[in-house]
Amino acid sequence: MSLPEHWATRLRLPVICAPMYRVTTPALVMAARRAGIVGALPRGNAPDFDTFEQWLSEIARDAEVAGARPPLAANLSTRLSPEDMERHLVACRRHGVELIISATGDPTALIQRARDHGLRVFSDAINLRFADKAIAAGAQGVIAIGSGGGGHSGTINHLTLVAAIRRRFDGTVVMAGAVSDGIAVRAAEVLGADLAYMGTRFIASHESGASEAYKQMLVDSTASDLSYTAGLNGVHANWLKPSLRQVGLDPEKLPPRDPASRGYGHLPEGVIPWSNVWSAGQGVEQIDDVRSVAELVDEIERGYRAACARPVFPGQCG
Repeated sequence: MSLPEHWATRLRLPVICAPMYRVTTPALVMAARRAGIVGALPRGNAPDFDTFEQWLSEIARDAEVAGARPPLAANLSTRLSPEDMERHLVACRRHGVELIISATGDPTALIQRARDHGLRVFSDAINLRFADKAIAAGAQGVIAIGSGGGGHSGTINHLTLVAAIRRRFDGTVVMAGAVSDGIAVRAAEVLGADLAYMGTRFIASHESGASEAYKQMLVDSTASDLSYTAGLNGVHANWLKPSLRQVGLDPEKLPPRDPASRGYGHLPEGVIPWSNVWSAGQGVEQIDDVRSVAELVDEIERGYRAACARPVFPGQCG
């Protein structure tokens, strides 16, 4: 097991509030850190660099006022030019970011440049091939996205994916995909992960930037309301079928797309993934209401403590 130095004493729970496109706001990041977990800000949610840096500054000031100590993470694109990558990393370091999260693309350059600034990089991996690439590139952490994730999801069961990554990697392992309560957080640790990654559950929070309609759809939906496909934008994800239907799309007959294209040109006019078509992980099954982040983390901690206190099988582990 390998948590970054000094993180354990600064975290209430081993949880990262995942950076979510068009959902994560500075308010969500600040609330997560105030509640005692890692908050992560996606660069892609800011319209420009100046706004992104302003958000980082606001989050840093809030931490000073609130006394929040959990680490701050930023999600940066691996496709930034060398110049843009440098100025983003400088800004991150200036405002107290400790962790950079990379999602799609080759993370090699980002990892190397982040290290020069004393920043760690955790890279997403939806399978072992991507995990191996991240490890070879020098990532300090691998985010193992198993089946059931939301906006970026794999197909391998966590029982296999987390164990396989742990066997070949002594850095930080984060279990992602369908993690919605404290029991799942404890399960991540038992499987060999150091941290759990939560996204969907925090979409249904007061502080998230999701629309009220999106939040209500999460409350009303179950795992059977998800469609796993790369047909919308080329990235495999789970999409809420009701959101597909409300824009006139048939979840079973999505418009064909050019595999080489990452755009939305094959979709009907006005249909924009993550804007009016919404993703969710299978953890949606456990969402029954919309609450504040503080209330959610309280509930997650109760479940986690209860799972830690469960008696073990006396014949083998007692």
